[in-house]
Amino acid sequence: MEEKRKALIEKVAGFRQPNLTVVLENVHDSHNIGAVMRTCDSVGIQTVYLLNTQNIPLKNIVLGKRTSSGSRKWLDVHLFQDRAACFTALRQKYDKIYSTHMAADAVSLYELDLTESVALVFGNERDGITKETLALCDGNFLIPQYGFVQSLNISVSCAISLYEALRQRENAGFYAENSPLTPLERQSIVDDFVEKHESQRRGKKPKLEG
Repeated sequence: MEEKRKALIEKVAGFRQPNLTVVLENVHDSHNIGAVMRTCDSVGIQTVYLLNTQNIPLKNIVLGKRTSSGSRKWLDVHLFQDRAACFTALRQKYDKIYSTHMAADAVSLYELDLTESVALVFGNERDGITKETLALCDGNFLIPQYGFVQSLNISVSCAISLYEALRQRENAGFYAENSPLTPLERQSIVDDFVEKHESQRRGKKPKLEG
């Protein structure tokens, strides 16, 4: 591996945010999934969860380079078809789980403390988040809007939310001296990136993990 590439891998690994993630529930459109993954990579998210309880064909959510602009290969993507198993995995790793849902108790995105260990759940393009998933979340949030149409494309909503998380985390020094990464976690990500880089050179495609 070239030294320039290795230096980039080590730099990017140091910006990863192990206590921030996105969950996509029953999102059908691979282009939306790809756009979300590009944003996740951009703000330092390493792990993404896809919850598929509607038997969406796997071909609809398998992402190629064109869809995710190459970011997919660097992310750890976990696919769940069982909601309880997905939330068990989330609870083991994240302290708070918030859903994007228009409810009476919903708060503004800008009221959330996104420096916490947190998972953000986004529903599908047509129906939003299911009531079963909402019942498992800790609260709801909304992106303030003042137009006639009170909804945004899922990839846009996710980007707005994640860049608010980035803003808060930058202010807290999470991309610098106050990184939430331990040295062991950082080295593990570096090693994983190196393996993914080598796998790509050998022509292997990234896998969806259960």
